[in-house]
Amino acid sequence: MVDQRQAFNASSSTQTQAREFDAGLRAYMLKVYNYMTSGVLLTGIVALMTSQSPAILQALYQLVPYGDGVAIAGYTGLGWVALFSPFAFILAMNFGLNKMSSSTLKMVFFAFAATMGLSLSSIILMYTGESVVRVFFITAATFGSLSLYGYTTKKSLSGMGTFLMMGLFGIIIASVVNMFMQSSAMHFIISIVGVLIFAGLTAYDTQKIKDMYFQVSHSGEMAAKTAIMGATTLYLDFVNLFLMLLRLFGDRR
Repeated sequence: MVDQRQAFNASSSTQTQAREFDAGLRAYMLKVYNYMTSGVLLTGIVALMTSQSPAILQALYQLVPYGDGVAIAGYTGLGWVALFSPFAFILAMNFGLNKMSSSTLKMVFFAFAATMGLSLSSIILMYTGESVVRVFFITAATFGSLSLYGYTTKKSLSGMGTFLMMGLFGIIIASVVNMFMQSSAMHFIISIVGVLIFAGLTAYDTQKIKDMYFQVSHSGEMAAKTAIMGATTLYLDFVNLFLMLLRLFGDRR
């Protein structure tokens, strides 16, 4: 009788711990998605405000008249800084992860999202507002479905990681080469492959972020930092998926 009672108590304790872990995981993933969504919204707001400010546009871009509006002929010195500053923030977040507090890391993340808005303001000048909104919702639906799959699937997606990273480096190199070639066919191929790569990365990264919780759940501060870094990863997947889809389905002005 005593053994049965001990077994029952042990089973109840295990079930309680499992429920607490599941609740912690849900809260952790919700925090990741909240940061990521807030970052995307901040980027969109900054991009929209920048595109509607002639003074800021002139500070960032070399503009020439085109039809009823203007076109971008190049970047100013400040424009080049705005273009590459998001990379500086990403490097700071990765290399300063252990030194920064979670609150500092959060501020750096939102600063990164804001500078991304500056660097992406050009797309509102290049594409019609209707097509930007349409592709945004297509991206949101696609991203949501793939991220949900990555979160719920029992199948390990770790085997995709190496292949996807190789593909990512491949399209980066191809994009740099095409800056000089200006090939419309290569541009189309890069966009198609890019959609596939970032679609796969969305599911893969979601599962990876979920699995990270097993390693950091015991540390509140590290879990908070990991949530911010996970949000940054999903943010980049979302933005790049959006840009690739916009290349395919966006209507240029």
